[in-house]
Amino acid sequence: QVQLVESGGDLVQPGGSLRLSCVASGTFLSINKMGWYRQAPGKQRELVASRSSSDSTNYADSVKGRFTISRDNAKNTVYLQMNSLKPEDTAVYYCNAIVQTISYAYEYWGQGTQVTVSS
Repeated sequence: QVQLVESGGDLVQPGGSLRLSCVASGTFLSINKMGWYRQAPGKQRELVASRSSSDSTNYADSVKGRFTISRDNAKNTVYLQMNSLKPEDTAVYYCNAIVQTISYAYEYWGQGTQVTVSS
């Protein structure tokens, strides 16, 4: 079993910055991909950013140039640096990981952390 624990969500003013963290723990061989999704009220969950074990990244168009995803593989941790935050970035942010075991790759989700951008 694998657990993902997020932290860093908060209330911030428009134009401000936040840094989210997600730590993976449990039994696995490696983490193939880690990323962040978000879900705003009344909307579907959407990909924000992801980073593979080969360091390829993928960003939603709405956050390109403002958000940066990074990983510390030694600590099984993924970060999301969010700058120039806008009210439309308000959502619950979920950590996602594709974890490799001996036999299969499994997908896991964190419990979510609330980000609110408001004056």
